[in-house]
Parts: sequence; C-alpha cells; structure tokens
Amino acid sequence: MSNWEQIAVVAGAVLPIFNIPLIIKLWKRKSAKDFSLVWVLGCWVCILLMAPAAITGEDMAFKVFEIMNLIFFSGVAFLVVKYHRS
Repeated sequence: MSNWEQIAVVAGAVLPIFNIPLIIKLWKRKSAKDFSLVWVLGCWVCILLMAPAAITGEDMAFKVFEIMNLIFFSGVAFLVVKYHRS
C-alpha cells in the first residue's frame, strides 16, 4: 500500500468521527427540529445502498470510510428521527 493509500485510509476512518460532536449535540439538546428528515434519511439510505459495493470492493479507503460512516451516521439518523418530533 502506497503512502497516499495509507493517508486515504486514515482520512476515511477519521472523517466520519466528526459526526460525534453532532451526535453529542443532538443528545444534549433532545431536539432535531433544525434537521430535515428528508436530508438525513436520504443520506442514510444512500450510505446503506453503497455499503455492499464498498465492503466487497478492493479500495481499502472506501471500505474503511463506508463502515465508519455507516456506524456514525446511523447514530445521527437515529437521534434525528427520535428527537425530530419532540
């Protein structure tokens, strides 16, 4: 694996971690009125639909990004749906 590929794998793992502050903010506020359900659910469905290609593909950076993004954005989507009606 080249240096550029290693950097891409690290970036793919780190980028979804930036969802954590959003998850914490949603959890503390117990409100998601300022989030569009269409946007959140649209992004989440796209992430789910990309998962098989990413997981079975050869690109390690895409695979790591997809798995991490699936985990963390699922947390965002869950909390937005949970608190959107509150």
